[in-house]
Amino acid sequence: MQLLVYVLVYPLLWIISRLPYKLFYFFSDVVYIIVYRIFGYRKKVVRDNLTLVFPKKCDIELRRIEKDFYKHMCDMFLEMVKTMNLSKEEVKKRYHVTNMQVLKDILNDKSILVVCAHYANWEWNVSMNNYIDDKGYAVYQKISNKHFDSWITKTRARWNTTLITQRETVKTVMANAKNNVKAVYGMVSDQSPMVGRAQYWTEFMDIKVPIFNGAETMARKLDLAVVFLKVSKVKRGYYTAEFIPITTNATNTEKNEITDQFLRLTEQQIKEKPEHYLWTHRRWKHRNRVPKEYL
Repeated sequence: MQLLVYVLVYPLLWIISRLPYKLFYFFSDVVYIIVYRIFGYRKKVVRDNLTLVFPKKCDIELRRIEKDFYKHMCDMFLEMVKTMNLSKEEVKKRYHVTNMQVLKDILNDKSILVVCAHYANWEWNVSMNNYIDDKGYAVYQKISNKHFDSWITKTRARWNTTLITQRETVKTVMANAKNNVKAVYGMVSDQSPMVGRAQYWTEFMDIKVPIFNGAETMARKLDLAVVFLKVSKVKRGYYTAEFIPITTNATNTEKNEITDQFLRLTEQQIKEKPEHYLWTHRRWKHRNRVPKEYL
């Protein structure tokens, strides 16, 4: 069954990836109409999230953010498809890193954990490995369809990126450290953990929620530098990325210090351009289950 789905869907994705940009984004506009106006994909979740996070904004402003978000979301997911036929030269034009030297300077001393949020186009973040000679890894969640999972792995390999699962990350970091291999490890770190596994609760966009702090735990344990990747959407199909160091000495930071800095930087991004955050996720769903010790 998995193979059948792959055989049926892959040709369509390939055709979409080959479309000229004007036609490509026209197709995205059509998808927006279908997703937002016809089916209303997760519209209630998005609307509830925006109302919760921005209580002072009027309905007109919230609806503008909502519509702009869906337009961006359709662009972004189709840009993921575009990746399969996107050359290194083309992605450098459309995804520009403004201060790559920051990463290179830190790599002279130690390996780096790059953390980011579900903001702008996090899929193209892996293209930063085109700018460095050191090993690049992206932590990802396996796709249940093994054929699509293999396809994505091969696609990222074209950009000098090795995909590893969360379970493989610590083992990979330790093996590279043992062999004196400097590397960059990329991780999207704003997921919502299961309540029972949450080790930390704090405010995110002024609402107390459980926080996944696995990135900090790994950085402190394995002495990785931690850098925040701030991505901004300049215009349709064009992004800029900036590296903001959080710490180059994780082992000497206070508990939750790295996590808190990551959250503040993510909040700043969201407040600047809220339409570029992934509002379809129920990030604040556990807000009414705060343990007594965090009240």
